[in-house]
Amino acid sequence: MFLLTVMAYDRYVAICNPLHFLTIMNRQLCLQLVFACWCGGFIHSITQVILVIQLPFCGPNKLDNFYCDVPQVIKLACMDTYVIEVLMVSNSALLSLVCFLVLIFSYAVILITLRTRFRQGRSKALSTCASHLTVVSLIFVPCVLIYLRPFYSFSVDKVFSVFYTVITPMLNPLVYTLRNADMKIAMKKLRKKHMASCCPVKR
Repeated sequence: MFLLTVMAYDRYVAICNPLHFLTIMNRQLCLQLVFACWCGGFIHSITQVILVIQLPFCGPNKLDNFYCDVPQVIKLACMDTYVIEVLMVSNSALLSLVCFLVLIFSYAVILITLRTRFRQGRSKALSTCASHLTVVSLIFVPCVLIYLRPFYSFSVDKVFSVFYTVITPMLNPLVYTLRNADMKIAMKKLRKKHMASCCPVKR
C-alpha cells in the first residue's frame, strides 16, 4: 500500500508537472520514498508481531488456511482476543485509510488537471494511470475484505487468500508490461510472425 501511494504521487508529478518531473523525482527522492515504504511496512508489521507474541498458545496448532497470517494465528490463542483484534483492525484500518485518502487526493488533482488538457494528452495521461488504478483495486479490495473486519472464519476466506497471495502478484507484471508501448509493439510482431508461420502464403 505504501508503494502504491508513492506511485500515485509519481503519476501526479508526471501529469501535473511534466517539465519538472526529472527534477522533482530525482534519484535521491526516489531512494527516500523507497526507504519510507520499507520503514512504514516494518513499523506496521512489528506492531502486529508485538501484539501477537504476548498471546498464550496452548491448544491446537493447525491453521485453516493456505498460509500463516495474523488473523489465523490469533484464532489459536487460549484467551479472549477481542481487544487484540480491535487494535489490529484499527492499525490496519488507519494505514489503509491514510493510503487510500492520499491515492484519492492524487487522482482528484490529476483529473482536475486533465480537464484543461487537449484530448490527445488527456487520453495518454489516463492510459498512464489505468495500470496503476487496476493494481490498486486488485490489492485494496482483497486486503479490505481480509483485514478490515473481525477475525471470524467465512467460507470465502480461502478464495480471498489465494487471490491476495497468488493471483494479484502474478497479475501485477502483466498489468504493467501490457501497458508498455515497447511491449505492445513486440506482441504485435510476435502475433504477425505466428500468423505467418501458421498460414504460409501459397505461391
